[in-house]
Formats: sequence, structure tokens, C-alpha cells
Amino acid sequence: MTEGSDEVLTRVEGGVGLITLNRPKAINSLNQPMVDALRAVLTAWAGDDAVRAVVLRGAGERGLCAGGDVVAVYHSARKDGVEARRFWRDEYLMNAQIGRFAKPYVALMDGIVMGGGVGVSAHANTRVVTDTSKVAMPEVGIGFIPDVGGVFLLSRAPGGLGLHAALTGAPFSGADAIAMGFADHCVPHGDLEAFTRAVVDDGPDRALARHAVEPAPSELAAQRDWIDECYDGDNAQDILAALRGHRAAAAREAADLIATRSPVAVSVTLAAVRRAAKLETLEDVLVQDYRVSSASLRSHDLVEGIRAQLIDKDRNPKWSPATLAEVSAAEVDAYFAPVDDDLSF
Repeated sequence: MTEGSDEVLTRVEGGVGLITLNRPKAINSLNQPMVDALRAVLTAWAGDDAVRAVVLRGAGERGLCAGGDVVAVYHSARKDGVEARRFWRDEYLMNAQIGRFAKPYVALMDGIVMGGGVGVSAHANTRVVTDTSKVAMPEVGIGFIPDVGGVFLLSRAPGGLGLHAALTGAPFSGADAIAMGFADHCVPHGDLEAFTRAVVDDGPDRALARHAVEPAPSELAAQRDWIDECYDGDNAQDILAALRGHRAAAAREAADLIATRSPVAVSVTLAAVRRAAKLETLEDVLVQDYRVSSASLRSHDLVEGIRAQLIDKDRNPKWSPATLAEVSAAEVDAYFAPVDDDLSF
């Protein structure tokens, strides 16, 4: 354990630091004490010669991490936003810390890996998915914008795959995650315990040589023809129209999904991914994330989206603006304005 938290369990065995996210009832969703604990232990282990590698995993059977504690964000946004901004600031600093962690950092991206779960795993130098992995950046469904450096990865995915994942918020498989640059290796779910043991006994390279398998073909990569064509539009309206008009049934299904999402969140997400493509480093993108997330706290749709999905659970958000056509360029640009406490690295 670290920092007195029983929600992040840590121990060192055979020179390997083992981290277990331990909120299984919440699919290990991250809260402020967990982020604080992770930052502290990673700082300690980075400078500890007795620790030669790190393994991150999630407790329970459902997944590594379902994201951040958005109910806490909801209550903070309705108050003054201070706690939410503190959480995001510390979380993004942790994401950068993971991205530049010099020792092998093996992230077991098993089961559900969404939002903040991507942030603690997909910036690692050794990313392992399984046949049960269900990865997503689903923020547009709650009126939010992909954060935790996710748009750094989305913007660098082949063709239009990143925009498809970002604008629909739909989950993708472990094989898709490898094809998109979110992961590196596939280990069967049933072999994870033996794989972890092998990392401790023999190191990550030998463990991967013994347990990694060829991933299944990526279903998303196989659909690059319509994805690349449709997501090449200048704006979100053009993309939606291209999807609706395409002969591929999957394209029309994507259009139906995007149409249920927050129009302003979809529009800002499109801009965020395209801006991230021009930024050089993960840290640069995290600075953008902090600005965008801070602006989201002032929006109608973040509070309304969380209310509809997780508070009242009526699944019927009333977005404002209600359509993509009503979202102005100035409204989108405002999300990217610098803030007084910009992140610095």
C-alpha cells in the first residue's frame, strides 16, 4: 500500500513493483487519493535501484480501469469546479510521468480500459491487451472531451481510425488497440497470472516471448476504406453527412451513434484530435487537455451528460446546443484558450 490508501495496492517482489488498482466495484475508477498514490509510488520507484520494472493491473474480473470518478466531477462542476480541476491537473501530471517512465512499465490492459484507464496504461512503454480487452475514449457520451493524453494517441492512429473512436466513443478490441497504437502485445486473458509471474521471475522480455500471441485481425483496420473516406470531412457536420450517405452499414451505424452524442463535445473533440496531430509531445497534448477540460466545467453539457448517464440514469440528455449546426467556431475555439494555471513540465 502507499499513501495510506487501500485503493492502490503496491508491493515489490523480485525487483518488480506490482501496482493493483483496487476499487473493483467501481471497475477501479480513479479518484484523487488513487492518483496521489500512483504519483507517489512511481516517483519513489523511478529512483529506486531495487525496482527494475513495474506491472500495473486492476483488481476484480471486469477490467483494469473504467476511467475517472465522473460523479465526483459532476458534484464539483455544480459547485465551483476546484476539486475537478485539481484532479485533472494531478491526473495529467501522472499521465506524463507514465509516458516518460524510464524503466519497463508493463500495463495489463485486460477487460474494460476506458478514459482514465487509457491514461494509466496506453502511455506505458509495454502495453499488453488480452482477448477480453474493451478499450474506449467514450467522453463525448457525457458531454466531455477525450483527455488524459488520449488525443495524442488518437491523432496518431492510422488514417481515420482515431477520429472514428473519438467521435463515436465506441469501444474497440485489443486487436484494434494494437492496430491503432494504443497497445503493443497480446497475452491471452487466461495466461495473465502466469505472465505476471514470469515478469517477476524472468523480466518482461522473456515473459512476453513465452506468453504473447499473435493478435486477432483488427476489425476496425479492415474497415479503413469507409472510415478514412468519411472522417476526412472539414467539420463534424460534413463527417456525419458522409457517414449517413455511405453504402457501408457500419458507417451509418457510426452516424447514428455520433448523433446521440453532445454536439459541442463532438465538435471540440474533432478540433482537439486535429490540433493534437500538430503537437510534438504527450506533454504538449496534456497542456491542451487541461485547458479543454477546464472549459468543459463551464459547459452545460458536461453536467447534463453525467446527470443523464449516471445520476438520474434516464439516458436522455438535453444537449445545448442541440445540433452540430448550432455549434459555432468561436464556441469551439474558446475551449482551447490558455488558463491561469496552465500545466508546465
